[in-house]
Formats: sequence, C-alpha cells, structure tokens
Amino acid sequence: MVKSAALKRQNVMYSLTSEPFKLERDVEAITVPTGETIELPAGVVGYITQALGGSFTIFVDGSMFMVLGHNADALGKEPLPTPKLPENANKADVEEAVWNQLRNVYDPEIPVDIVELGLVYECIVEQAVDGFIVSMDMTLTAPGCGMGDVLVSDASAKIKLIPNIKKVDCQIVFDPPWDSSMMSEAAKLETGML
Repeated sequence: MVKSAALKRQNVMYSLTSEPFKLERDVEAITVPTGETIELPAGVVGYITQALGGSFTIFVDGSMFMVLGHNADALGKEPLPTPKLPENANKADVEEAVWNQLRNVYDPEIPVDIVELGLVYECIVEQAVDGFIVSMDMTLTAPGCGMGDVLVSDASAKIKLIPNIKKVDCQIVFDPPWDSSMMSEAAKLETGML
C-alpha cells in the first residue's frame, strides 16, 4: 500500500471529516486490508471515514471495513446514479463511460481512484453483435494486497452497470510491477508524495 495511506488509517477515527452512522439494517462489509467478507448487524455505530465512488470506508470498534455502493442505504446514503449512454451510442461513448466508471473505484485506504493511481494498465472495449465486451488488466499497489479481489469485483460491477455491456473480463497482473511513478500528479499530491 502507499505509505501515506497507512499513516492516514492510524488516525482515521479522529478525522474532522468523519461522519457518524448507525446501521439501518444488516449489511455485508469487507474487512480492510484482508478483504474478508463479514456481516455487520443493524444498530452498529461507527464513522464513515471515506465516501468516494459510491463506496464507503467505515471505522467500527477499532476496525476498518468497506461497504460497497449497492449497500449505501444501510448507512442512510443514496447509491450513485446508474450510468447512461446516449441513444445509438458508439464505441467511443462506451469507452468514455467505462473510464468514468473506473474513476469511481477506490482502494478503501487511499482517497484516489484506481485510474489516477495508475493501477489500470489496459482497458479495451470491443463491439460484439449484441453489445460491448470490456477486457481490462489492472494491478495493485502491493502484490500481497488483500483488497485485490474486491477492487476487481468493484470495477467489474461498475462497468456492468453501463447499458449494452455484455461481458467484463478484469484481470490482475503484476508485470510491470506498480510503483509510485505510475501515479498522476493529482494522486501524488493527494497522497502527500509530491
């Protein structure tokens, strides 16, 4: 993980921007950084420490969790609107929509999307007879990151929300290995690496 993210996680409970919540219903949550799925019961209280891309990083009893956007209502929040395409959308319209959706995928410990972090190595949109197929290679900030499957799943799910997407194939690759030089200037600034 990016070094400043670990420092931010240590102080996450005390952030002035953290928002208290009480779960309105039982909800599936993903432990950070291991990526294991658990169920948190209705009535649990904690803090929302990051609300980006429609997903939420929450802090409960000294532990950090990620709640995906389709469960926003459990936190009293609205999910992101479903992406739209213009009528008679062409391949360029779909490609733009795919990249916009990828800009809504965040590591729960880093307040920068996976595109700005430089984690998306390749994203190809191909037109098929009955819609579009998306093939993507992405990487992680660290090979042992337990959130890898979660990020792939989140990216795939958000791309599948685009009308006329028939298939998404998202793979994690480690060649070339990721390093901070792959981050955009904005990402470096946000993480204190500039």
